[in-house]
Amino acid sequence: MVMNSQREHLETLNEIRSIMERSTRFISLSGLSGVAAGICALIGAGMAFLYLDASPFQHSQHYYLTAPTVSKWGLNYLQFFFLDAILVLIAALGLGYFFTWRRVKRNRQKMWDQTSLRLTINLLIPLVAGGLFCLLLVYHGWLGLVAPSTLLFYGLALVNGSKYTLDDIRFLGLFEIALGLIAMFYIGYGLEFWAIGFGLLHIVYGIVMYYKYEKNAA
Repeated sequence: MVMNSQREHLETLNEIRSIMERSTRFISLSGLSGVAAGICALIGAGMAFLYLDASPFQHSQHYYLTAPTVSKWGLNYLQFFFLDAILVLIAALGLGYFFTWRRVKRNRQKMWDQTSLRLTINLLIPLVAGGLFCLLLVYHGWLGLVAPSTLLFYGLALVNGSKYTLDDIRFLGLFEIALGLIAMFYIGYGLEFWAIGFGLLHIVYGIVMYYKYEKNAA
């Protein structure tokens, strides 16, 4: 009887803890969203290398020096990189929303509530600041610092928003920050670091998250 009573108390405490966690953290982020975002980023990076007629880790000149001289497919370099970035962002956000919505629906939770709103706001503050900072870098002609800066601000956004979602997001953010700092020492390989950070890291993170939280629950 004592053992049964203790077991019931533990189950009750675990249920209360689960309810409190769901009320304060958005825990339905899908690992497949990370995989999809990573694939989109790799496609975008691949298109950039095609546009510049360059190969990863094999180009003889820094990409940010050759880019202003390139005009291809009816686009100058600024038009191409802007269009490339926008398409990658739209595709990644669209697929991320779909996979997360699907998991939210399966878990019978709300997609938008106070917790997801706080998560979005905390993500957007560093992201908007980083976006404006990168535009200023382009304005001043410091193109080599754009890719490392995107990694840094994206990592800061993940760390800032991680308190409203899974703790694993914080580790991804720390990896992105570290990669961005390393890329500052090798600005000639900014595209490669960008592909690693937004592409490969997202794919690895997404796979880990899927097997950790979703596969057995599917």
